[in-house]
Amino acid sequence: VYAGKAEGLVSGAAHSTGDTVRPALQIIKTKPGVAKTSGVFFMIKGEEQYVFGDCAINPTLEATDLAEIAVESAKTAKSFGMDPKVALLSFSTKGSAKSDDVEKVAEATKAAQEKAESEGLKDVVIDGEFQFDAALVPEVAAKKAPDAQIKGDANVFVFPSLEAGNIGYKIAQRLGGYEAIGPVLQGLNSPVNDLSRGCSTEDVYNLSIITAAQTLQ
Repeated sequence: VYAGKAEGLVSGAAHSTGDTVRPALQIIKTKPGVAKTSGVFFMIKGEEQYVFGDCAINPTLEATDLAEIAVESAKTAKSFGMDPKVALLSFSTKGSAKSDDVEKVAEATKAAQEKAESEGLKDVVIDGEFQFDAALVPEVAAKKAPDAQIKGDANVFVFPSLEAGNIGYKIAQRLGGYEAIGPVLQGLNSPVNDLSRGCSTEDVYNLSIITAAQTLQ
């Protein structure tokens, strides 16, 4: 890819995530203005389509990292025809609980909104902090966050940690019956995407299609 003989890469069926991502960061590198790459999953069931991130890459996330992931995830969703409504998740909804972790997500929300505006993404809705039900279910949102920009209609979910994101997408996949496509890596100069070593033939096909689409953007 770096030499220009290919426009994108799909790897990971027989290698760890580290063995896929590390060379990409060392050789292909992140885009200007992007500090860290991150990994999102497209979660699909019937007509339902969501984006979950970061579910694959960063074990430690500061508020600035969460803000960047929120904006990059919005761009990813938008590039695949979605109208991104980005919810930053927590165990608190709009200050219903107090802790350093909640404050971090609230700070990240403000930073993400400012970053999106500075990058001209004025049509992208970013809000937080939300519990998952308040971000997804209109009836719950009306009770817990009636004045929020997101009214229980979020379709891009930014998890507060890698643990939460990785567990969350696997629960949706295994118990909820959603197809998980990814992780799709964000923020690199060229598309490099990582398969799970437990992937199926269909997983390889789906991620290859995503990667091919990324090369056309």
